[in-house]
Amino acid sequence: MSESLALVRRRVREFLDGVEGEVCVAVSGGADSLALAEATAYAAKRFTLRTRALVVDHGLQDGSDAVAKKAAETAVNLGIDTAEVLTVDVTGPGGPEAAARKTRYAALRAAGGDLVLLGHTLDDQAETVLLGLGRGSGPRSVSGMRPLDPPWGRPLLAVPRTATVEACAALGVEPWTDPHNADPRFTRVRLRTEVMPLLEDVLAGGVAAALARTAAQLREDTEALDTLAADLFTRAAVDGGLDVTVLASAPPALRRRVIRRWLLDSGVPELTDAHLRGVDALIGRWRGQGGVWLPGHLEVRRAHGRLKLSEPVPTT
Repeated sequence: MSESLALVRRRVREFLDGVEGEVCVAVSGGADSLALAEATAYAAKRFTLRTRALVVDHGLQDGSDAVAKKAAETAVNLGIDTAEVLTVDVTGPGGPEAAARKTRYAALRAAGGDLVLLGHTLDDQAETVLLGLGRGSGPRSVSGMRPLDPPWGRPLLAVPRTATVEACAALGVEPWTDPHNADPRFTRVRLRTEVMPLLEDVLAGGVAAALARTAAQLREDTEALDTLAADLFTRAAVDGGLDVTVLASAPPALRRRVIRRWLLDSGVPELTDAHLRGVDALIGRWRGQGGVWLPGHLEVRRAHGRLKLSEPVPTT
C-alpha cells in the first residue's frame, strides 16, 4: 500500500472513531473527494457505518450531468454503499464562485444527515487563511475551517493535496479535473497557481503547513474568547438589548463578540468588522453620538444605559 493512501485512510479512520449510524461524503469526482470516499468506505467496515455519496451537479458546464453520474458510480465502485446526484440551480449574488458554493452547501445540508464529510485538504486550509488575511476579516476568518463544524466534517485538513492525488493513483482511479480549477478569473485559483508557489519559493517551503498551524492556534484562541464572551453575554443581555454598564469594563475583544452574537441573533445580516467597531464605540467611546446604521435598514442606538436595535423611521 502506498504511504499516501495509508495516510488518507488513517486520518479518516481516526476522524470516524466513535461515529455511529450513517456518514455522507460530498463527492465531486476530483482527487480529494474520491480519496476521501474510498477511505470512508474502508473505515466504515471497521465501525459498521452506512455510507452515502452526495454528488452536486451545478449545471454550470456542458456535460456536467455525465460528470456527476460518473462520480457517483466511481464512489460506489470504491466501496460507498449508495450514491445520489443532487441537481441544483445556481443563483444568487457574489459572482458564480460564491453562488455555486452557497448553493452546493445548501443542497448538501438538505440531503445529508448529521455528518457530511468534505474533502478539504491542508492546501485548501492554507488558501482559506490567505483569503481571510487579504480581506481583513479578523481572527475568526483567518482561523480557517474547523475539522468538525456540524454537519460538516473535514478529516483531511492535515493531508496535503499531493497525497490525495497519489492515493487515487494507487487505487487505479483517474480523478476528474474541473476546468474551473484552472480558470484565473477565480481568486482561489490564482492563490493556488500563483501566490502559493511564489510564497513557497520566497520562504523556502513549508508555507501551507505553517498557515494551517497558524489557523489552528487562532482557532483555539478564538474558541477560548468565545467561551468568555458567552458568559458576558448572559450577564449583559436584558429586554432584547445590552446593558452598557456590564459591558463597559470588559476588554473590547469580548465586547465585540457579545455585540456580534446579539446582532446575529437579532437577524442583522452581513456584519463586518467596521459595523462591530461602530457599535462598540457606543460603549467604549461614548460621547452622546447618534446611532450606528447596519445592513437590513436597522440601527443601534444607546439610550438609558442600554443598546437597542430598532428600525429607523423612513425619511421622506
